[in-house]
Amino acid sequence: MYDIIIIGAGMAGMTAALYALRTDKSVLLLEAETVGGQIANSPRVENYPTIEAIGGSELANRLFEQVLSLGAEFELERVQKVEKLAEKHFVVTTDYGTHECKAVIVAAGARHRPLGLAREEELVGKGVSYCAVCDGPFFKGEEVALIGGANSALQYALALSSYCTKVHMLVMLDYLMGEDALIRAVKNTPNVEIYMQTVCEEFMGEDSLSAVRIKNADGEKILPVKGAFVAIGQMPDNEAYTNLADLNPWGYFDSGEDCTTKTAGFYVAGDCRSKRVRQLTTAAADGASAAIAACNYLLQE
Repeated sequence: MYDIIIIGAGMAGMTAALYALRTDKSVLLLEAETVGGQIANSPRVENYPTIEAIGGSELANRLFEQVLSLGAEFELERVQKVEKLAEKHFVVTTDYGTHECKAVIVAAGARHRPLGLAREEELVGKGVSYCAVCDGPFFKGEEVALIGGANSALQYALALSSYCTKVHMLVMLDYLMGEDALIRAVKNTPNVEIYMQTVCEEFMGEDSLSAVRIKNADGEKILPVKGAFVAIGQMPDNEAYTNLADLNPWGYFDSGEDCTTKTAGFYVAGDCRSKRVRQLTTAAADGASAAIAACNYLLQE
């Protein structure tokens, strides 16, 4: 039996592992998809203390190597449910089997929010993507559409502009939401065209994307693009844990800065919980808070 099982190997989860391991707790880190979470897809991180600039994947890999060197065990498994059988006895069921532990920290982050358009899911991987870092290079020398206007979209715009001939940035609001430095950089990039108060109405094409239909105050227009990148935020995937923790109306864990829940020994951290600020540093702070709370729980008689 492990002392702590941590679900999610993003910044929050790996920071929690770091703190728990430094107090000599045995830790199993479970991840369903990619080590690093959302930050692994960021082309450039410039707001992490002591590091002037670093690629998101490199930052994630450094932290992953650090927790492994301290003794964390790691499995690439998707969690299906968590049950509390007794005080300091949880069973975590995954698609590969079960694991037992004394405390659980969920730091599963959030997944990309889709537009909800017809044929969107059908065309994922055939021109529609939620990760410009992963799939952008496939569209080198092409025109692409980018849907979104916050920090992720701004970063994607800069990345795509370096190898795409033109980036059509579709923003639903009449302003950009994000860091001033990113907004200035995007506005000063000549091959990024920003369409304010514009929505994407349709993904067009047969076997692959060939165009998007957009709509704004000027009417409808068809943009002939082979790639479309959706960056309109994230949504949590917390339904598997409703037996142990309450959710708010938007599906996030209804937990405060102490990362505790209604179930003793069950903690939540990072983007999966209700919070006003979702940044790399706040995810790390959550991980530390959750790990300290879990370790204190394990000390209780």
